[in-house]
Amino acid sequence: MHVAGKGGRVVVVVDRQMSRRLNVLVWDIPVRVFHWLLVICFAGAWITSESERLQLIHYAFGYCACLLVLIRVFWGLVGTRYARFTQFVKTPQAIGLHFMHILDAKDHSDLGHNPAGAYAMLGLMAFMLLIGITGYMGVKEYFGDWASEAHELLATLALCLVILHLVAALVMSVIERENLVKAMLTGKKMGMPEQAIRYPHYVVGGLMLGAVAYFYYLVVSGSLPSLTT
Repeated sequence: MHVAGKGGRVVVVVDRQMSRRLNVLVWDIPVRVFHWLLVICFAGAWITSESERLQLIHYAFGYCACLLVLIRVFWGLVGTRYARFTQFVKTPQAIGLHFMHILDAKDHSDLGHNPAGAYAMLGLMAFMLLIGITGYMGVKEYFGDWASEAHELLATLALCLVILHLVAALVMSVIERENLVKAMLTGKKMGMPEQAIRYPHYVVGGLMLGAVAYFYYLVVSGSLPSLTT
């Protein structure tokens, strides 16, 4: 919006592009299912980590987190526009430019993950896989106590990254004047109509949810002893 004086009057000129902004679909169902199931799996694994009685549940949450990451990697290659790694994995220079835009209060040019958030997400995915691998090694008693100690250390570091990610999301929600947590629930953000993705992919998201739920059942029921004993 621009304000200009004309003949002693104040004329308000509204930017056409800003006037066209509306709620558009950005995050498809598979991306949202991945995000919230990963939250549940990490929280569930953390809560059950010290209980021998809930050991199978702990294993199930941990292995499901790894399965989710693998599915997300696949969807990051073939998924919708904002789900693809090629859209949001940027150079270190792009991260610096992103923070400069924040300081200058400039809008982001795209609706997907910002460069800093993208690397945080990739870091969390890597941590989930490493936690799962060291957890499996601990179950099999490979390398003695080293695997168990590494497992606990990685889980603690991942928790710190999760907290940092949450704080950053809240801060960016204030800076961008848009609820980013809500956006990951609804899949929608403020943008131009042409920036929206076309399909939410309910079927893919449903299959993903079903696959993870079934895998969780297999682990909890003891049907995959090679992973738990």
